Amino acid sequence: MTVRRFPLVILAAGAGLVAAVAGASWGAGLRINMTPSYPRGVWRIETVDRAVAAGDLVFICPPDTAEFERAFARGYIRRGLCAGGLSPLIKTVAAVSGQQVDVADQVSIDGRPLPDSDVRHTDAAGRPLAPFAGGVIPAGELYLHSDFAGSYDSRYFGPISSSGVLGLARPVLTFNP
Repeated sequence: MTVRRFPLVILAAGAGLVAAVAGASWGAGLRINMTPSYPRGVWRIETVDRAVAAGDLVFICPPDTAEFERAFARGYIRRGLCAGGLSPLIKTVAAVSGQQVDVADQVSIDGRPLPDSDVRHTDAAGRPLAPFAGGVIPAGELYLHSDFAGSYDSRYFGPISSSGVLGLARPVLTFNP
């Protein structure tokens, strides 16, 4: 009988080790990105000790809204530990409160075209996308962007609250397929 229990003991010990490593990694701010918006791999959340600025690469929790539930249903975002059970996003802050964002065929910030910001009107499955209308970014909100052409970012969901920022996103071990 002890011979049969031996594999179960090894399996239980291995599962415990995996759980301990995962817990320690989570506590150290390490996250795994498997989306194409930024390189896949291991990222670290770094504490922000200043106001978030345009150009910062951040981890941010999306708000618990119908728009983000629809994004989840369409497969744009995944489940995670943010409000509403959604996963944090990795995005570049393209504009902060007070800046003018214009959205047409491409995004412009304060009259300057934003590189790699072509606006699509349908997703990869042919479903309609409703681009953000543009305007001045309200106080306490951020306009987020990714250079990845198929990214789901503020081009489509508009500005979101800076209160969702978890910290700066720093690559640890990443790769592009």
